[in-house]
Amino acid sequence: MLGTISIARRFMGPEGTANGGYTCGVIASFARGSVTVRLSKPVPLDTPLRVEQRDDGLEVLHEGVPVAAARPGEIGDLVPPRPPTLDEAARASSRYAGFSRHPAPECFVCGPLRAEGDALRIFAGPTDQAGVAAAPWTPDPSLEGQDGSVAAPFVWAALDCPGFAAAAPDMRPMLLGELTVRIDRAVRVGEPHVVVGWVIRASGRKHEAATALFDARGGLHAVGRAIWIEPRERGGLGSPA
Repeated sequence: MLGTISIARRFMGPEGTANGGYTCGVIASFARGSVTVRLSKPVPLDTPLRVEQRDDGLEVLHEGVPVAAARPGEIGDLVPPRPPTLDEAARASSRYAGFSRHPAPECFVCGPLRAEGDALRIFAGPTDQAGVAAAPWTPDPSLEGQDGSVAAPFVWAALDCPGFAAAAPDMRPMLLGELTVRIDRAVRVGEPHVVVGWVIRASGRKHEAATALFDARGGLHAVGRAIWIEPRERGGLGSPA
C-alpha cells in the first residue's frame, strides 16, 4: 500500500460524493509521472481510501472495492482556443446556466451555493466561440501549496468543471469519467486567471472535453483533457462507468 487518502466534505461534487477533478489531483500526487485518472464509482467523503500500486499504475479502494485508478497518460496534441480577456471571461461567466439550474449546486468547483474562500466558484459560461466556455478565476490563499503557488490538486479541480460547462451548457447531468492534466507553469495565489473549456467530440453518452488555464496576459499555465459520461437514467448521478 502506498498510503491512504480521505476527501474532506469541503471538496464535494455531486451531493454526498467527492469532486472528481480534485480527487483525481490527489490520486495523481502519488504517481511519479504524468497519469490519466479514471473514476469508476462515486468517491465517498470523509472516508479512508487505500492507494495501492498496480503494475505501472495505481488503484484506489474503498472497503476493498476499486473506486478509481491511475495509469500513465499524456495530454497529447491539444491546441487551446484563443484565450478570452478577463472582461470577456467575466461576460461569459454572467451567462452561466448553473445560476438557475445545476445538478450539483454545492460542487467545490462550480457550485453557485458555495461561498467565497470556501470553494473555487468557477462559473464557466458560453463565449462567442461555439462549444467554448470561460470564466475568470482568482485563487484564494486557502489553495496555496508552497511559495505562493496553488497546490496541484486544486489546479486539477479548476480544470474539471469548465469542460463540463462546455459539453453541457444546459447543465444536463454528467459525470467525470477520466481526467488527464499537465501543469506547465505555477499558478499564483491572488492573481487573476482565465479558465477555458471546449468540446473535442461526443458519441452517444460519452463526451470528450478539454480545459486550459491562462494568466491575465494570455500565458498558458495548465491544460486538461477529460471524458464525461451522461448517466443512463436522466438526472441520476451514480457511477460514471
